[in-house]
Amino acid sequence: MARAKTSDKEPEYLSTLERGLSVLRAFDQSRPEMQLSEVAAVTNLSPAVARRCLNTLVKLGYVAKHGRRFLLRPEVLAFGWSYISSMNLETVALPFLQAVRDETGDSSSMAVLSAHDVLYVAHVSTMRPIRLSANVGTRFPAHATSLGKVMLAFQPEEVIKDYFAKASLTRFTERTVTSPKDLRNLFAKVREDGYASALDELDYGIVSVATPVFDRERRIVAAINCSTSTTRISLEELIRAHVPVLRRASSEIQTALARHPYISRSLSSD
Repeated sequence: MARAKTSDKEPEYLSTLERGLSVLRAFDQSRPEMQLSEVAAVTNLSPAVARRCLNTLVKLGYVAKHGRRFLLRPEVLAFGWSYISSMNLETVALPFLQAVRDETGDSSSMAVLSAHDVLYVAHVSTMRPIRLSANVGTRFPAHATSLGKVMLAFQPEEVIKDYFAKASLTRFTERTVTSPKDLRNLFAKVREDGYASALDELDYGIVSVATPVFDRERRIVAAINCSTSTTRISLEELIRAHVPVLRRASSEIQTALARHPYISRSLSSD
């Protein structure tokens, strides 16, 4: 997990806070428990600094220690809940995502662009099984998702250039598009069509379609999607049946965001 370069830091920058947050972010599904040496390796911190961060977080109740191993405590959920409650997403997004789910029968989500990933900020699930489930806080590589393609397609050129310069365009299946040239061509089509789709790109058996959500200045701040199994519906039928529903929901969310401009500012990647 890379840390900010010293040259990038401003006088008001708190390196100690950065280190503490990097320790919290080091834990994930593949690393639910770690020893001190593992935390230091993941965060690129010295063992002494990692130990001080961990001990502080243990004292504050965000990390638990069992023997030589550390793990997160439920208290860290307070950070995510503070965001969800303060941004009023239950009013702004969830009713429209629920309407999409009820009309289509498929799960619906809203996500933002976070570095090189899509980050889910609202989600309404369905009872239908899907290979890769998503919840609020889930992250997926942007280039392999319909949500990511939409959000990248409508970014300013400097953001797209920076993305290609820094992102790791991993190939997850034989259908994953990893060529910057091919992705740029896809982005142009997304801007023309007003939606993006993905078929077997993040994993086999998953098909999805997404539409953009803009603020009052027509800057993209988020995207919403429907995703389901390829055994249930073809990509062509998904686009035909779901894109109009998603476009209507995007428009309704945009209207709601216009009444709460602080939410647009929060969702924006600027």
